[in-house]
This record gives sequence, C-alpha cells and structure tokens, in this order.
Amino acid sequence: MIKSHKDLTVWQKAMDLVVAIYELTEKFPKTEIYGLVSQMRRAAISIPSNIAEGKLRGTRKNYRHFILIAMGSGGELETQTEVAKRLPFGNNLDYQKTDRLLEEIMKMLNSLSHNLKPIN
Repeated sequence: MIKSHKDLTVWQKAMDLVVAIYELTEKFPKTEIYGLVSQMRRAAISIPSNIAEGKLRGTRKNYRHFILIAMGSGGELETQTEVAKRLPFGNNLDYQKTDRLLEEIMKMLNSLSHNLKPIN
C-alpha cells in the first residue's frame, strides 16, 4: 500500500535520476556551472519534487497537475541533455544511465497522468 510519495516507484526512480544527473554534470567544465549544470540539476530535482507535492496535495486534480509539471521538467532535462551531447565537452560522456532513467520515468509519468484524468 502506498502511504507516502516515497513509496512510489516513479518518485524513487526520479531520485535516482537526480543523483545520476549530479554525477554526470560533475564532469562538465566549470564554465558551465551557471549554465547547463545549473539548468540540468534544477530540472532533474523538479521531477521528484513535483511528484511529491502533487501526491501530498490530496486531490486527484492537483496530483495530475503536478505530474504534468514533472513531465514538463522531464522534457526540459531531455532537451538540456541533448544540448550537452552536441557540445564538444559532452561528446565523450556516458549518457546511458540518465537517458534510460529519464525515458522510464517519462513513461511512468505519462501513464500516471492518464490514470488521474477526471472520471466522466
């Protein structure tokens, strides 16, 4: 039984993604600390944060709203990761873990948002 947002697999995986993004961006040049590093870390942190906030709001409508915000942050992170891959410093980094986690999380969020649609 799910008692807390911490019991949600999607929240747990999103937390793993945050750690993976921190590890990845640690390898970026220091000149990116206020650029891509900051943007990617904030977008990653936003995903589990919005899952938690939505779950704690208590209503189905609010929960879905925050799941959609988490999905938006996932889209931001995906775009920022693609930018990093295209830059010279990002060519030789390993994105497999972050890409896999983000893809899995986005699928889970999409499914969750559909399940939270208003019942007619």
